[in-house]
Amino acid sequence: MEFIQELVLILLASTVLGQIFVRFDMPAVIGELLAGVLLGTAVLNWVRPSNLISVFSQIGVILLMTLAGMESDINLLKKCFKVSFCVASVGVILPIILMGIASYLYGVKPLEAILIGIIFSATSVSISAIVLEEKHQLHSIAGTTILGAAVVDDILSVIVLGLFTTFSQGTGNKQPTNNIMVNTIIQLLFFFLLYLLYKFVPYLKVLFLRIKNNQIVNIIYLLLIFTVSWIAEAVGLSAIIGAYFCGLAIRQLESYKKVYKAVSNIGYEMFIPVFFVNIGLMLTFKNFYKELGFILIMTILAIASKFWAGKYTSRILGLSKSSSDIVGAGIISRGEVALIVAQMGCNSRLLSENIYSSLIIVIVVTTILSPIILNYFIKKANSDVD
Repeated sequence: MEFIQELVLILLASTVLGQIFVRFDMPAVIGELLAGVLLGTAVLNWVRPSNLISVFSQIGVILLMTLAGMESDINLLKKCFKVSFCVASVGVILPIILMGIASYLYGVKPLEAILIGIIFSATSVSISAIVLEEKHQLHSIAGTTILGAAVVDDILSVIVLGLFTTFSQGTGNKQPTNNIMVNTIIQLLFFFLLYLLYKFVPYLKVLFLRIKNNQIVNIIYLLLIFTVSWIAEAVGLSAIIGAYFCGLAIRQLESYKKVYKAVSNIGYEMFIPVFFVNIGLMLTFKNFYKELGFILIMTILAIASKFWAGKYTSRILGLSKSSSDIVGAGIISRGEVALIVAQMGCNSRLLSENIYSSLIIVIVVTTILSPIILNYFIKKANSDVD
């Protein structure tokens, strides 16, 4: 019953604070993170991390990454593949280099510094998409480039995380063997399995046409998602890799929106809020002023690395100055993937408590600033046209 009480507090606080932020055109996830900070040891100390909360959180991660996969429109890439691919590639590489080096010079251990770079290599364009749609820029050259780059960015970030997991053997995942080469071969075979899954899933519609009960269909999808996620963990990768590529495969189905709605309902009504609150529960302000310099440096680099990558790459490839600025601003935001990787690093003790807390603050700050920066460049582009 103690867990039930904690669950009531988590769901109540995350819902209320999430909706408050939505009212101010900010992502609900910020409110959910702050709910965890408020309930946790940092402020009220009403809820503490526990095994049950961790289990709910892990299920939330798997469902969240499946939804991210289903949101990735591969067909969108075909419209402006060259620019999107280049923007995404530079947008993944530059933060890893700049933030990794800066972290190392700050005194962070090499492995921890690389992980920090990987954390900030991922882009969340959900907020940017809202701003672009409101400003009627979603289907512009810049908007299409941003959305296309987001698809490539997510795939590259997940692959980079998988490679890091393989060679570091330190993200909390037990490796199949003690031989790195054998582990690599096993994991390459797993990616081949994901490719076969991607090709096979569209044929499931023939089976589902014979099943009239939608609940059974949803259960089959959930079984598929959790099984592939479990196999990913078994071969020494992260469950989120299996979940994400499952989402990509399901996206091909004509009825994927029904699956998305079912997974979204299960996730957002229970497990995903617990995941974000759990991140906040682990946040501490013990050494905030001591780490303030690190937070400021990481925030500046987090914004600059993505902005430069988007702006100058798209400019070189032929976009106008105003469109290039919009592309750069549109890929600044970090989100779910960054938070997930940060939590993985904390759980596996690759990130110290102080560094982890600092990184969560940086992710939240960049997420808040990104729509403001994007809105500025859209207005500037419109005024230049006028």
